[in-house]
Amino acid sequence: MNKRQIKAADIAAFRKQLILAERSAATVEKYTRDAAAFAAFADGGAITKMTVIAYKERLQKTYAPRSVNSMLASVNSLLAFLGWHDLKVRSLKLQQQVYCHEEKELTKAEYARLCCAAKHRHNERLHLILQTICGTGMRVSELQYITVETAKRGEATVRCKGKTRTVFLVKELKQKLLRFAAKQKIKSGMIFVTRTGKPIGRTNIWREMKALCKAANVNPEKVFPHNLRHLFARVFYGIEKDIAKLADILGHSSINTTRIYIISTGTEHRRRMETMRLIL
Repeated sequence: MNKRQIKAADIAAFRKQLILAERSAATVEKYTRDAAAFAAFADGGAITKMTVIAYKERLQKTYAPRSVNSMLASVNSLLAFLGWHDLKVRSLKLQQQVYCHEEKELTKAEYARLCCAAKHRHNERLHLILQTICGTGMRVSELQYITVETAKRGEATVRCKGKTRTVFLVKELKQKLLRFAAKQKIKSGMIFVTRTGKPIGRTNIWREMKALCKAANVNPEKVFPHNLRHLFARVFYGIEKDIAKLADILGHSSINTTRIYIISTGTEHRRRMETMRLIL
């Protein structure tokens, strides 16, 4: 029996297969990165079931359970691609989360302070990006679909993870986007671009957001683009109480994913328990 090893060519072929499967750019990058990390762990040695189990144990010492499962999904996908189905490992069993930690949840007030800080720093692009993500629930990777044309229409057709959906832009956001585009002399195409005309990336937005934390008096651990999407979800659900509709708006295939977005903080959970008045 030939010794199973992972070579650089295998990782490259795996990446190509993900692209051909029309996975999103972010998914391709993540799966490739996770696969390369596993290959580095194996360090050219023979890949056995014990190798994969040892890697799983290593991950558990460093990462949160959900992150471990995410990385294992990438590794299992690689193993399946190589035809080594017998080496795949099980994900960790997770108890359904009842509430999120308050130090992780961005509040509406904190979001407002971040917007103010961006405005005071005369960072108009970031100021508008924060409002666009939080006002629509879009992913950062979907900002490329915000164009002069979609702003004029008041809706954008977004394609992500093999699905297409319509994202509506409220009147005030439409006006702000068109004013910003006119000021930047952007007559057509994408509105949020770098100096070279490329779509602005997650890393740039993350870095600019982090720079606002001190001025906005917001815990840096709460400040990252995806938390704006979570805030949109919580506010929408608080008004509509329709998780199925929210899942459609966010582009989720499973309502279980949407549930993660709308869990309340421990403080809110405790307050609801106290209103039950079951302690006599």
